[in-house]
Amino acid sequence: MAKVLLLGASGLVGAELLCLLEQDSRVSRIVAPTRRPLASLSKLVNPVGSDIPALVAELDEPIDLFFCCLGTTRKQAGSAAAFREIEFKMVVDSAMAARKLGANHCLLVSANGADPDSRLVYNRTKGEIEQALIAQKWPLLTLVRPSLLVGHRQPPRLVEQLSAPLFKLLPGKWKAIEALDVAKAMQQQAFNAGLGGITVLESNQLAAIARQ
Repeated sequence: MAKVLLLGASGLVGAELLCLLEQDSRVSRIVAPTRRPLASLSKLVNPVGSDIPALVAELDEPIDLFFCCLGTTRKQAGSAAAFREIEFKMVVDSAMAARKLGANHCLLVSANGADPDSRLVYNRTKGEIEQALIAQKWPLLTLVRPSLLVGHRQPPRLVEQLSAPLFKLLPGKWKAIEALDVAKAMQQQAFNAGLGGITVLESNQLAAIARQ
C-alpha cells in the first residue's frame, strides 16, 4: 500500500485529491503539511506550520508518491518575489525532499501554457518548475496542465468566476475543467502501471481519464 506526500491539500484540486486518496484502498498513509489544520481523517498525518518546506524536510518515513497541488497568484502572494518563492522554490525543494524519502512518482499540477520562455510570469514560472523537476530525474513524472479550474475555491477568484462560462465553450486543451476531474485523473495516473518516464496531460486528456 502506498504512502503519499500531498502538498496543497487545502487548495481547490488538493482538497478533492485528499478525499479521493482517503477512500482509496491502495493508499495507507497521507502526509499533508499545511499552514492551518485540516479536518481529521483516518489516513491523514497533518503537520502544521508556516514553513512548508521545513515541515517536509523534517519527515523521516518513506514516501512512495508525491502529489503537488500548490499554487497561488501574484496578487495573493503580494509580490513577484513572493510568488516565485511559493511557486518555484517551495515546490522544487519539497520535490527533492520527497525524492530523498524514496518517492518514485511525482505528480504536479502545473498550468496550461507552462513555458520557461513565456513573457508571462505565471506561465514562465510554471515552465521553470517543470524543467527543474525533469532535472531531478524522477523515474515517473506526471505534469498536469489544466486550463481554467472550476470549483468552489475559497476565497473565490473573480477572474475565474467571470471567465468560466467562456472557457467552458472552448475546445480541446483550452476548455475549463472541474477540479474534481483533475484530482481523479491524478489519482488514476498515480497507480497506472503502464506509465514510464515523463507524462504531460492537458485539460482534455485529464477530463477523458477522469471519465474512465
